[in-house]
Amino acid sequence: MKLRSLLASACMISSGALAQGPPSLLRPFISVDAPAVVLQDVRVIDGTGTAAREHQTIVITGGKIAQIADANAALSPPPAAKVLNLEGYTVIPGLVGMHDHMFYPVGGQPPLYHNMGFSFPRLYLATGVTSLRTTGSVMPYEDLELKKMIDAGTIPGPKMHITAPYLEGPGAFTPVMHTLIDANDATRTAEYWISEGATSFKAYMNITRAELAAAVAVAHAHHLKITGHLCSIGFREAAELGIDDLEHGLIVDTEFLPGKQPDQCPRGGTAAALVKMDVNGPEIQQTIRTLVEKQVAVTSTLPVFEASVPNPPAGVQRRPLQEPRVLSAMSPQAQAAYLGARARIAPDSTSGEMLKKEMQFEYAFVKAGGRLLAGPDPTGNGGVLAGFGDQREVELLVEAGFTPLEAIKVATLNGAQFLGEQDRIGSIAPGKQADLLVIKGDPSRDINDIEQVEIVFKDGVGYDSQKLIQSVQGLVGIR
Repeated sequence: MKLRSLLASACMISSGALAQGPPSLLRPFISVDAPAVVLQDVRVIDGTGTAAREHQTIVITGGKIAQIADANAALSPPPAAKVLNLEGYTVIPGLVGMHDHMFYPVGGQPPLYHNMGFSFPRLYLATGVTSLRTTGSVMPYEDLELKKMIDAGTIPGPKMHITAPYLEGPGAFTPVMHTLIDANDATRTAEYWISEGATSFKAYMNITRAELAAAVAVAHAHHLKITGHLCSIGFREAAELGIDDLEHGLIVDTEFLPGKQPDQCPRGGTAAALVKMDVNGPEIQQTIRTLVEKQVAVTSTLPVFEASVPNPPAGVQRRPLQEPRVLSAMSPQAQAAYLGARARIAPDSTSGEMLKKEMQFEYAFVKAGGRLLAGPDPTGNGGVLAGFGDQREVELLVEAGFTPLEAIKVATLNGAQFLGEQDRIGSIAPGKQADLLVIKGDPSRDINDIEQVEIVFKDGVGYDSQKLIQSVQGLVGIR
């Protein structure tokens, strides 16, 4: 029997459970809901980086993983368990997105960003992102309320860790950010958003060292963490100031630019200097050593940079960036804006070389002992969408040199560890939450199979991926 037929049967059989379970807004998307579920004869990639295990059975009870054993082992699931025969399918942990905004670029000068509070939570969940960090907010109250609604089971979406509004100094390129006045303002702002429910912070491109130090002090006093998309402060400086994470990687690090002035974001970007540098050279290697010694994580956001590459670099086989599944989720206006932006990319752009350089940096950072996190950053020219970008990030990590198993670990367990959630999510083990992806195929052999998600389990409830995706067609850019 085909998997979809099994799921339909399971959903019909468990209709009594639904009557007592999730509210009606979730029901159209739920394919498996029962007190106990058995995933039989699956391939398991557990998220720890170890080899895939064939012919496994996973028993889910009470929203958690109860047992994992060889398919032919003697197991005793509850009598009412719903059994899904999943031969040929793979189960991996739910993705933990670590640069997953609720907002999306909507154009204009200066550039504006609007929350996609309807479409993005659904897309994240549909593609397997069961937990995420918002990593910067432009509508923080909406993010906080969306989290409450998702946690209450009112609307579909992932578990959310809310980052406060950007900590930015004068010179922001968009008016959606508050401008800090000084270090006292950074302290006041951080304290306020902690009181409102934010659990992390993000420093931005024009913050000063004094302001960053003040924000770090507040965050750490509350046992919270702070990351940064920096420009005015170099990576080594930020590490010395106590930052916990750095977004985007080498591609935004200004410390190597000639004439870099303290607390100032240089004009012109980093490409001209970095494209000539050797990742194995002394300057970049010193930065890597500093980050590793200070235990500063780096968040990989390769898709947002890939979207600005005019053509694949020589020797690289890359799919067209105008993927039908991505374009069909966009509103006509968003689709036209993105395709127009793609058409305006100069053929001689160095963005392809910079993407390759960033990949080399991230690989070297991990091999030196650094903790790499993963997220797509759905901003840029609009070509990166919630969820689809998270899957593409894993594929690009493999292109960067990581094995599929290593890339999956970066996108699952590493994020859970950074969030302090590793005892609950991030890998597949008895006692952990049943946040699981059922994938048609074998991503340990072909990482592109990570796109073939059919069921997303969050806390033991299975959601139909395609139904969630279909519910937001043509809406990204609108709501």
